[in-house]
Amino acid sequence: MKVAIFSDVQGNLPAMDEAVAHILDWGPDLVVMAGDLINRGPSSLACLERFDELRRTRGWLPVNGNHETWIQRCGREPPGDALEAEMRLFADWTYRQIEPRLDALVDWPDHLCFNAGTEDSWVHVTHGTLVSNRHGIGTSVTDEELRGTLPTDLALFVTAHTHRPLERVLDGLPILNVGSVGSPFDGDPRGSFALLTFERGAWSWEIVRFAYDRQQSARDFDDLGFLEHGGPLARILFEEWKRARPLMQLWRRDFEAAVLAGERALQPTVDAFLATLD
Repeated sequence: MKVAIFSDVQGNLPAMDEAVAHILDWGPDLVVMAGDLINRGPSSLACLERFDELRRTRGWLPVNGNHETWIQRCGREPPGDALEAEMRLFADWTYRQIEPRLDALVDWPDHLCFNAGTEDSWVHVTHGTLVSNRHGIGTSVTDEELRGTLPTDLALFVTAHTHRPLERVLDGLPILNVGSVGSPFDGDPRGSFALLTFERGAWSWEIVRFAYDRQQSARDFDDLGFLEHGGPLARILFEEWKRARPLMQLWRRDFEAAVLAGERALQPTVDAFLATLD
């Protein structure tokens, strides 16, 4: 049995198209998209429609990520005030982009399980952990912190969310983080996904890193309106994509409290933060 699992496309169509081409060429029996197909990037509608076509024609399966959850919530709940509206402009822009195809997000599960025909071959796929789809597994999370957040009696637990590929073992349970197709955070701008193979009674896997047309992705951020209409924080998201590094958490650490307290305006803090980057 051959299974491909990918995640965190984040509205990056050139990266998604390249990943899809690799996966189709490999010829898997099952493909799972483990969340965050949309948002943070310029082509959420195109990525959603591409995936929905693969779901309908080839049986590819989705799992909810935190960005699917959030964008749908943005559609239901307007901003509470002007500052919240400014801070989530990029998310509301994404919602308006995908609104004609909200039907393609209906009934996505938070968790997905499959096996290779034996009771000891179960694989559990989710975007985070049993805690939530925002609870990622990275190198800084200790074994003690992880205990109680994962299912038991599995052959493999597959996760995503952190945008960093990772393999580790917790109390004998292999954990595989498939990384990000469209916006890695490990300093390597190439996308990643995982290929699983079940043979001779056991799962094996590999993380695939792949190059794609990043020049086209950069043009998409500009030409499709993400940078123009996504508000100040969209510029930080763009820099995260360019540098393959997490930056939003650094802006939040240094500036968010002052912005939320009304002590500083949002735009100048983004300007100040970006000026500190090498």
